[in-house]
Amino acid sequence: MANLKLLLWNMEWMNDLFDQNGNFRADTHKPQHAPSTTVRTRRNHLSGVINELAPDIVVVVEGPNQEKELNLFFEDDVEGTWVVRLQPTSGSSQCIGCAVRTDRGLLHAEEPIRFFDTRQLPVFQPFELPNQNDGIIEKYQFERFPLYAEIVTAQGEAFRILGLHLKSKGIFDAYEWSKWWAMADANRKKLLAQTRQIRVQFLDKYLGDVATQRIPLIVCGDINDGPGMDASEKRLLGSAIEQLMGNVWRPFLCLGNALFDALPPKDQDALRFDSIYTTTFKDPIFNNVQHREWIDHVLYSMNRAEWVKNARVITTMTDGQKIGTKYKFASDHLPVVAEVELD
Repeated sequence: MANLKLLLWNMEWMNDLFDQNGNFRADTHKPQHAPSTTVRTRRNHLSGVINELAPDIVVVVEGPNQEKELNLFFEDDVEGTWVVRLQPTSGSSQCIGCAVRTDRGLLHAEEPIRFFDTRQLPVFQPFELPNQNDGIIEKYQFERFPLYAEIVTAQGEAFRILGLHLKSKGIFDAYEWSKWWAMADANRKKLLAQTRQIRVQFLDKYLGDVATQRIPLIVCGDINDGPGMDASEKRLLGSAIEQLMGNVWRPFLCLGNALFDALPPKDQDALRFDSIYTTTFKDPIFNNVQHREWIDHVLYSMNRAEWVKNARVITTMTDGQKIGTKYKFASDHLPVVAEVELD
């Protein structure tokens, strides 16, 4: 039996750590998106979190744009021996990667990770969908190609990971009110289009095809959406994360949510999610009110019983210190861990 620890983490603009040649910038260099700290401090804080959590698999969101850069980080800064793959996206400085630890003997010695380049898969190419209001065909695309990989254990058991970083809903500048709403609706339409494309054209087919339906699948990443519907989503009659999880009319194709599973029964019964948050930010429009949002998710296929479990958001490190205190400059997102158990 393989029992693996999965870490999902939006590591916030890792590309800032590297120069154009793919080497680390000088230790004293101030990262573009975190000018109040240094490259060395960010490296220490990012690697410090990973080393303390000691995962076997890391899904990296907002990774750098070259695989050799992500490999350099794990090679130089993270304990253990790792095999690293990164899904490039032309023109993007934020890419999705996966690193698997190979020195513990838990993963296949020769090929622990098999990589599928999603740039070559038709489902992730630009696509068209009809507008639900007027039927006009609209064009969409993925700003960042998803990561798609198969992980193989030392016993030869395999499961797959689809790593996502979907369209952001955030608007962090002040606009005339009607323009703000138009932008909010447009962002959510793009996000809903992306989750619909993944659900209908990838997940439904993966879970319904005899060639893949028995291979366990984890769908995880920064979905940029949480449970329920905000004011704009109510206007559009759609929730991105719930669309991704599946249609209640086809329950055998639905995905479980590992963080929901970890809620106390009373919170599950009441659909009370406010104890879960993976990022915080100040609202620039409404007096910098602090928001806590659950937008990073670990979803899993239900073709095996209880194979992804004990998920939690890391807010406190092993020594009792808050992650935001001990590793202040690591990331604006909290790490999510879960156990993967394959017979």
